[in-house]
Amino acid sequence: MSEKSLLSLAYGAAFTEGEHGVAFSDLEGLTPRLQSGDAWLRENAAAGKSGFGWMNLPKRNVDDIQTLARWLATRESIVQVGIGGSSLGNLMLHNALLPSYWNELSPAKRNAPRFFMADNVDPAENRMIWELINPESVAVVVVSKSGSTAETAANFLFFWEKLRDTLGEVAARERIIVITDKDKGILRPFVEETGCKSLVLPEDVGGRFSVLTCVGLLSAWALGIDCQALLAGAASLDENLQKYRTVLENPAWILAGLNFLHMEKGRNINVLMSYSDAMERFGEWFAQLWGESLGKAGKGSTPVRALGAIDQHSQIQLYTSGPDDKFYTILTIEQGQKDIALPAAPEKAFAKLSYLYGKSMDGLRNFEAAATAAALHKVKRPVVSLSIPILDARRVGALIQFYEYITALTGYLMEIDPFDQPGVEQGKNYTYGLMGRAGFETDAEEVKALSAKIDERSVAF
Repeated sequence: MSEKSLLSLAYGAAFTEGEHGVAFSDLEGLTPRLQSGDAWLRENAAAGKSGFGWMNLPKRNVDDIQTLARWLATRESIVQVGIGGSSLGNLMLHNALLPSYWNELSPAKRNAPRFFMADNVDPAENRMIWELINPESVAVVVVSKSGSTAETAANFLFFWEKLRDTLGEVAARERIIVITDKDKGILRPFVEETGCKSLVLPEDVGGRFSVLTCVGLLSAWALGIDCQALLAGAASLDENLQKYRTVLENPAWILAGLNFLHMEKGRNINVLMSYSDAMERFGEWFAQLWGESLGKAGKGSTPVRALGAIDQHSQIQLYTSGPDDKFYTILTIEQGQKDIALPAAPEKAFAKLSYLYGKSMDGLRNFEAAATAAALHKVKRPVVSLSIPILDARRVGALIQFYEYITALTGYLMEIDPFDQPGVEQGKNYTYGLMGRAGFETDAEEVKALSAKIDERSVAF
């Protein structure tokens, strides 16, 4: 693959035979539906329809984000408070594009703030974050479109009180950034009341598609990630997709089509196996994007994130010898940034390891990825390989746009709405009811009755 390429998809091993087979002709036959799905996405994005705005993000003005990021970059530490789409994208960008063990690097080596994510409701975690930061030089970024997400609200109330009690209200306000809806929700009145810094979440972009908005870009920019390159990569990817009008040319149509066809044949588990520690958080981001977008109306495929080569020692046995109910994507980075050549050892005890001498760690990892794909293909499991030539901001931006596009397009093929999340809302409403939030009394009664049924049979041990 050329270093100028964004991504590369190899799909020769994606086809299967027999009763649950998917043939090349099946993929070709999807061309009209894929063309209409692409038109559906682009027409609704151009019209500003809710949910479709992520398609326009690579070309939107981001000056306000960059301006605030300059101030944020002067802080010693950043604490972002958010969950789901308000946290996973940030963690994915930082994992992919910042050095490992970021917070442990010296200030001189980082030349940027430390970063902490307060996502889950965990008192021990929140207390430890508070112990590790200096309140004088911290910025707390709270992200929620509604402001009423229980986990985010709980975590923010903790940090807000701690800042107020430590610094006083005026100084505490100066250290808060709110990312929320322009008009609606709890946090917008808070901004108006306190005068704290604020950015607006685009109305037409859902949380799991929001990584290329201020949600993901603000902290990324402050930490030194090249966000213009991220956006340029996403824009270039989309421009490429618009050029390709048949399924044999368009890699996103190929992958969306294959996912859909294998889902229809009963392969309702979608495994993304990334062969790089820098892509581990990408798998977590993908899992929310795929599962929350496509698990609707009794349909969908369960996203499974695996990390090579670690999960060769835990999951590959199941993948090669278990049920044929999965579709596999192997994600690799062709060229690492700082490879390690494996040294020769003089000890006779290591003689059988001489096959490793002079080889590179990147080479070993990529050979393992190829071996995994080949082992899956040998036992007739459908697998594709997705490669990134070099891990940089431009390619990560392209990868984000690619996966958001194939997720939405797969939803179109499934005839479901990939932009809502009705199954998430019920659990939220039950939580509100149990916590005593006004207006959710019926939910409280219902969840208590259901919980009693669950507890009818139990055993302590």
